Amino acid sequence: MAEKSLFAMLLRSPWWISFVVVGLIVLAAGALLPKEYFVVGALAGFPIFVVGCIAAWKQLRAPNPARVAEMLEAVASMPWRSFADTLASAWARAGYSVERINGNNAGADMRLTQGGKTTLVSAKRWKAATHGVEPLRELHAAMLASEAPAGVYVAALGQVSDNAQAFAREHGIVVLQGDAVAQLLLRQP
Repeated sequence: MAEKSLFAMLLRSPWWISFVVVGLIVLAAGALLPKEYFVVGALAGFPIFVVGCIAAWKQLRAPNPARVAEMLEAVASMPWRSFADTLASAWARAGYSVERINGNNAGADMRLTQGGKTTLVSAKRWKAATHGVEPLRELHAAMLASEAPAGVYVAALGQVSDNAQAFAREHGIVVLQGDAVAQLLLRQP
């Protein structure tokens, strides 16, 4: 789905906005169309109603923003071992098999496996203030070496440069930042 499409914007917006748009479509259909075509015009809002239901489901299941902020504070104070254990537990709850990768030059810290698909994770630089392309290149090299089709780079507290984001998109690497990291750690099975 295109990032700037109406449906994508409605999915990112508060759920009630979709229902307001549906209401406006129904009102416009009632005001502008003859009575025999009202139902057809009103049904034009059905896809937006479905998007509103999906957004409501996601938003009602999402953690409280205060809990997300608390988790980010906790992540900032964690040493590497605690953070790695917390990440591994979160992915295990999500159904992944988690294997730690040891070695300073490995390029990746964990290997996630689910349904025969392998994902490499680089998370050791989670506290860095800024993230450039180099750690993503290391992760990509590790992905190529182990023939892993996907990678995840964890940048919990810092900003990822535009070049690094472009590199990640180009090479199939998901960058987890801030709130996404906290939501992963807070997610219940």
